[in-house]
Amino acid sequence: MGSGADFDLFKISDEHRMLRDVTRQMVEDKIVPFAAAVDEEARFPQEAYDAMRELDLHAPHIPEEYEGSGADALATCIVIEEVARGCVSSSLIPAVNKLGTVPVLLAASEEIKRKYLPPVARGEQMFAYGLSEREAGSDTAGMTCQAIADGDYFVLNGHKAWITNAGVSEYYTVMAVTDPDGRRGANVTAFIVEKSDEGFTFGAKEKKMGIQGSPTRELHFENCRIPNDRVVGKVGEGLKIALATLDHTRITIGAQAVGVAQGALDAAVKYVQQREQFGKSISTFQGVQFMLADMAMELEAARQLVYVAAAKSERNDKDLSFFGAAAKCFASDVAEKVTSDAVQLLGGAGYTRDFPVERMMRDAKITQIYEGTNQIQRIVMARQLLK
Repeated sequence: MGSGADFDLFKISDEHRMLRDVTRQMVEDKIVPFAAAVDEEARFPQEAYDAMRELDLHAPHIPEEYEGSGADALATCIVIEEVARGCVSSSLIPAVNKLGTVPVLLAASEEIKRKYLPPVARGEQMFAYGLSEREAGSDTAGMTCQAIADGDYFVLNGHKAWITNAGVSEYYTVMAVTDPDGRRGANVTAFIVEKSDEGFTFGAKEKKMGIQGSPTRELHFENCRIPNDRVVGKVGEGLKIALATLDHTRITIGAQAVGVAQGALDAAVKYVQQREQFGKSISTFQGVQFMLADMAMELEAARQLVYVAAAKSERNDKDLSFFGAAAKCFASDVAEKVTSDAVQLLGGAGYTRDFPVERMMRDAKITQIYEGTNQIQRIVMARQLLK
């Protein structure tokens, strides 16, 4: 873990500022108008996907050599933050495209990269990530999904649970046990599974508290034959690849949390300036002002931590594990508090669907859970400190 004395951690360039402005305008014009309907109807935010593809914001992290925009980690976080400010479900499009493809970028052969990354970069396909199972959430090494070698193939059997954007994504990075008798954690391999593969099906959509516009389903594998050339990295290194991926992608969940918190704060500030009680604007009351000050202060601290972590991700710093976990954990805790306080500031109005803050509060909760619960993040941080 770093000492914290390195002041050259990140820099917001003119290009980053321009990207923020362009993304924010797109969100206001083409995502916010549909956000409530996407939540109410629990449907994939196609309008948002189309709008992001027009500006190459659906998977901005993919390098230029694979037909992508080549956005750095901070730029990708800015995109996700700005989209989440208007609609968290929509922000899962670039976030999960990154989650699914980072294992490929980190460990796959050049052949796999050139086959699977360009269609995602062009906006023709989406990528998802299959690690968790019903009985193997925080305990990822306890997975039971197996892929047994059979000549030129691996035969995949089992399930994956809580898979974001399942069904709408064409490609899936899936972790499975390839040596059932091998050492726990060193017997997992990463594969690319295609939606059209025989023996690969989906469970029903989960009925969730929030992120209603992002389909969450199980992946089911029944004698699903995967060619050997779709192994990502080396056989037996799947869990190592999965955990290295999360070091980078947890930061995007921090960015998502910052975005939804900012959206809630914006709504609260606007409301308290318009709402009158006792003959004056409630924004003049000290109790309200103190709540807003705390919300803004904690949000800005979260943003700075996420941006520092993004810079470390770009450089692949040795203390990335700590900062990735810290950014995700702190920002999501802040998002849960800020969105709850926003509902409180709007009072009875905030509890209704006439205003977006109740949706934001429901959506924010998941950021404390997925890509590792915040309890797991604290374990990750402590282990780094105690090394």
